Amino acid sequence: MPEGGRPTTADAARERVRRRSLGVLSLGQVLGGIGFGSTVSLGAVITERLTGDDALAGLPTAAVTLGAALLAVPLASFAARSGRRPALALGMALALAGVVLVIAGTALGMFPLLLLAFAMIGGGQAANLQSRFAATDLATDRTRGRDLSIVVWATTIGAVLGPNLIGLGEAVGDLTGMPPLTGPYLFTAVAQVLAIALYLIALRPDPLLLARVREAAAGTGRSASARADRPGAARYAVIAIAGSHGVMVSVMAMTPLHLVHHGAELSVVGVTISLHIAGMYALSPVFGLMADRLGRLVTIVLGQALLALSLVVAAFGAESGGAVTVSLVLLGLGWSAATVAGSALLTEASSPGRRTTRQGRSDAIMNVAGAAGATGAGVALGAIGYGGLAIAALMIVAVVVLALPLARDRASREVDPAVPGGA
Repeated sequence: MPEGGRPTTADAARERVRRRSLGVLSLGQVLGGIGFGSTVSLGAVITERLTGDDALAGLPTAAVTLGAALLAVPLASFAARSGRRPALALGMALALAGVVLVIAGTALGMFPLLLLAFAMIGGGQAANLQSRFAATDLATDRTRGRDLSIVVWATTIGAVLGPNLIGLGEAVGDLTGMPPLTGPYLFTAVAQVLAIALYLIALRPDPLLLARVREAAAGTGRSASARADRPGAARYAVIAIAGSHGVMVSVMAMTPLHLVHHGAELSVVGVTISLHIAGMYALSPVFGLMADRLGRLVTIVLGQALLALSLVVAAFGAESGGAVTVSLVLLGLGWSAATVAGSALLTEASSPGRRTTRQGRSDAIMNVAGAAGATGAGVALGAIGYGGLAIAALMIVAVVVLALPLARDRASREVDPAVPGGA
């Protein structure tokens, strides 16, 4: 921006591209959210009916998160080489193939095929997670939290809509002769197809590639602060994101089965999960603004406080459907605050040459934590009950809070490998 504060033509063009990218990424999140909501709501129930073993009910969610973990780094590497556009489209294409295999695995009664299918759906989850980082490619320090949170917020629409399409999906499935509980996946498949087309056609220019062109043009003229790297803060961001996700997934994954065992109808389960997912995404712009104005660490700590409150409510209100619903809303809010602020912290604490790789690794670790949480939660539910599971999850919240001093490191002024002529 020139002296006097007046925006140039280049500034205006840059702003238009940023807004367009946010719009495309947000719409993609709506479509991706439809599939995620339905998948989470039905995976545990399908598995329990197929195997007759409650202890295995957490495996579909674990497979989704493990698949997302395994695919996060390859998709991030693909984005680093070719841009966000093909990487996001590829993730959605893998999810589409997974949806087809879920239907086939259920029809054939093949549990291993079902787990493979859910792992492939994890590709869509990895793409959705990468979208929030794509929103920061063209952002400034003052808008990074807000831009990221806008894309996260957009997931609300699809994620809330998805579980509430279960009843209609089942009706469509009955009419078309599909296996029980698989009808809603028709809506998931349509959403994935639309998301693939959206990314390939509309995400132009590619935000990551454009950001790199600008960085290259700036060259050695960039300030040292723009290249500063804070590995300690980046590590803490990963811990906060992964810990919060592990807590959220472990409790959320077991809630549908817990409610069904207490006599709840599938429609009630769908509404409960919808409210939880609304908590995950609906207030993310508020947390984004808080992260920008009050600080990333303050917002992360707020997220841990909300998670702790959620777990206390779940522990002492496990027999009450209303208390479980309140707990899941708080669980979603805590996850949102920690994830939005943690993602912004990770991005700004990483120099440009390390940023995309760290983002992919963070998503991988985040999903490994979710997979471990979902797998362990199934065993814990059978051994110590829903309330006991919530108490156990409190220990993870404590670890995240106690690790806070890691974020107080100083920035290193190393030569950034992304800078022409750098190491």
